[in-house]
Amino acid sequence: MYKETTADRLFGLLVYVGLLIIVIVVLYPLLYVLSASISNPELVVNGTMWLWPMDITLEGYSKIFHNKEILTGYGNTILYTVVGTAINIVMTILAAYPLSRKDFAGRGVITAMIVFTMFFSGGLIPTYLLVKNLHMMNTIWALVIPGAVSVWNIIIMRTFFQNGIPNEIQESASIDGCSNIGILWRIVLPLSMPIIAVLILFYSVGHWNSYFSALIYLTRRSDYPLQLILREILVQEDMNEMQQSAFTMNIILQKEIIKYAVIIVANLPILMLYPFLQRYFVKGVLVGAIKG
Repeated sequence: MYKETTADRLFGLLVYVGLLIIVIVVLYPLLYVLSASISNPELVVNGTMWLWPMDITLEGYSKIFHNKEILTGYGNTILYTVVGTAINIVMTILAAYPLSRKDFAGRGVITAMIVFTMFFSGGLIPTYLLVKNLHMMNTIWALVIPGAVSVWNIIIMRTFFQNGIPNEIQESASIDGCSNIGILWRIVLPLSMPIIAVLILFYSVGHWNSYFSALIYLTRRSDYPLQLILREILVQEDMNEMQQSAFTMNIILQKEIIKYAVIIVANLPILMLYPFLQRYFVKGVLVGAIKG
């Protein structure tokens, strides 16, 4: 039996204290925003409410679900996230699987060319001109096609295919007459659920939180995602604070409570998605990123 020393107990105590501090730092902003979204906005503005809800009201959420622009932006964001993530996963699998096969000629050169694009890109202006010349402005494709694949995620998935799936299984299926597509569909993908779940989380969070591409490529407000509408609310709130003499305090308080409520509504789907993928998360990241 291992006898715990005083130094071990002290180190364990320091670890727990450090983790407690990290938890507080991470959870406090979330708890504050949640509390502010259901508290009296006047108490939030003057600093009376700093942790727990006070004078609870659901006025902010009521205004959100009666605002057509916010509801339209919510629907657009769901559409962009679902379509974009589906394209990302398909393209990543189709790129990673061939590069993981030892019998694929030239995979080293192709991998080097793909990795090169991770460090050097065309830049914003050439990308904008390309999207414009392809007539993708004001369409969903302007948001999902330019970022259809992530080089880093291709490398992670390729590494998982190489080290997480025994090559003997694929060779056995090949001997039994299974084609490469059949091996991918019947053997590789069912065994790759951990890494696929992790990449779904990564890609979906990226699409859900993205607003810059929409800011550049979309001009119709009916196509705006929720994050772009949230950005407008936050920017408008900052302008209101600099021009308080031009607005009544009541309008400022209403915008304050709407701001926090929109933040909660915007992040709720991602927070609900994570628990379902948590059991795959650690396994997928470790196997895909460390081995090989």
